[in-house]
Amino acid sequence: MEPQQVRTIFLSDIHLGTRACQADRLLSFLRSYHSARMFLVGDIIDFWAMKRSIHWTPAQNTVVQKILKRARHGTEVLFIPGNHDEALRDYGGISFGDIRVEREYVHELADGRRFLIIHGDEFDQVTRHHRWVAVMGDIAYNFLVMLNGWLSRLRRLFKVPGYWSLAGYAKRQVKSAVSFIFDFEDSVVHGVQQRGLDGVVCGHIHAATIREHHGLCYVNCGDWVDSCTAIVEHFDGRLELIEWTHDRPAHVPEHEDTLPVVLPPVIAKPVPVAETVLRQAIDFDAGWLPTALNAPRMPEPAFFFDARAFP
Repeated sequence: MEPQQVRTIFLSDIHLGTRACQADRLLSFLRSYHSARMFLVGDIIDFWAMKRSIHWTPAQNTVVQKILKRARHGTEVLFIPGNHDEALRDYGGISFGDIRVEREYVHELADGRRFLIIHGDEFDQVTRHHRWVAVMGDIAYNFLVMLNGWLSRLRRLFKVPGYWSLAGYAKRQVKSAVSFIFDFEDSVVHGVQQRGLDGVVCGHIHAATIREHHGLCYVNCGDWVDSCTAIVEHFDGRLELIEWTHDRPAHVPEHEDTLPVVLPPVIAKPVPVAETVLRQAIDFDAGWLPTALNAPRMPEPAFFFDARAFP
């Protein structure tokens, strides 16, 4: 089947480098939708989680390679870093392998409406002022997602149809979580209204939606660890929320976007791993990532790796 052509794709909270990342489903989605422009709306690579442990699969490699390939073939790709890949915010305005990094961006839809594109953690008081609480919450959430994976395998074993999210169920049932989502939405909308814009596209809270909020269009992309959702803009400016709940993962053929792992020599001069991730993904199409990220770890703000091996 031919992929559906849309004007813009918005993706957030992929969390590459973690066990929870549903890269197979994301690949299936990317094979089904092509666009002239793509926004990566933060938390694409999860440096927080990779400081604790790294889980990098061939499917995750292929996600990186597929996005780079689209950028090389004319798709305009803009990366708006989030809190989990916040080190990349230092590179705002710089292009890496045809992917441009921006701290935020004002996108004009086909119908003339102007939307602010941000990750959204700027409006999360916990992330901004109580980082340790955010880290503990992230660990707890990842544990729920891991349990959800086990439950999904049991459901498949007993041939129970459909997809059910334990983490999503917990978010809907816990009153404090529901209150946090509404408070977050209020803060984002208030901030955007002051800038005279028509809407906002964000991520961060893993709660996908498109709705009117105090006269402004609030859009959240959701995530690719639990709900597997994306936002697409059609050629008439209409926005649509896509829920990619297909049970069958996308097959990754050996010949498609796959390169052998490159093992770079270790030399003494360290640079931030965020820069290394971007530079080497371009140089080696991401096959080096599992090895590079196993480099010696250092105190904040690091998680460093030596890059003198890469001219």
